[in-house]
Amino acid sequence: MNSQFVCKIASLEEFTRKWAIEIQRHPGDNNWRVWRIEALHRFLTGRSVPYYGFLDGTAVCEATAVLDPACVQNGAGMMEEHTVYLCAFRTEEPFRGKGYFSRLMTFLQDDLKRKGYTKAILGVEPGAADNKAMYQHWGFTELIKTATETDPDGAVTTVEYYGKRL
Repeated sequence: MNSQFVCKIASLEEFTRKWAIEIQRHPGDNNWRVWRIEALHRFLTGRSVPYYGFLDGTAVCEATAVLDPACVQNGAGMMEEHTVYLCAFRTEEPFRGKGYFSRLMTFLQDDLKRKGYTKAILGVEPGAADNKAMYQHWGFTELIKTATETDPDGAVTTVEYYGKRL
């Protein structure tokens, strides 16, 4: 059987289904419930775009482009005009390391360029060496700043923000 991989902007139904899975995976972690409400509001108000990679009709990877600096912790002063913040990078475990997420990143960057965005920013924890190496490979090499982010439960994390021209 030939598998078919398709990248696209998620529909509301696909978005809702994927978030239900994430909530189910994190029982008792209220952060995920809060993040779902925030993500849904941003999606419905056009302040973010959820990109999904589907393999044979099943979402196997995802990323979100946040278009509004007001929706990004530390976004003020970091996101100039025509800048997008990329986040919520997730790939289902059995599909990691197979190039699906890289194809999704290419798709979303091409889509954002077509929409007039000229720069993308993402955040990574300083100790996440594998993720940092992958992001640098994708061209996210401009260190913009280091700051802290606070989760809904009050946990604080140091984050380095890297950018690239699209």
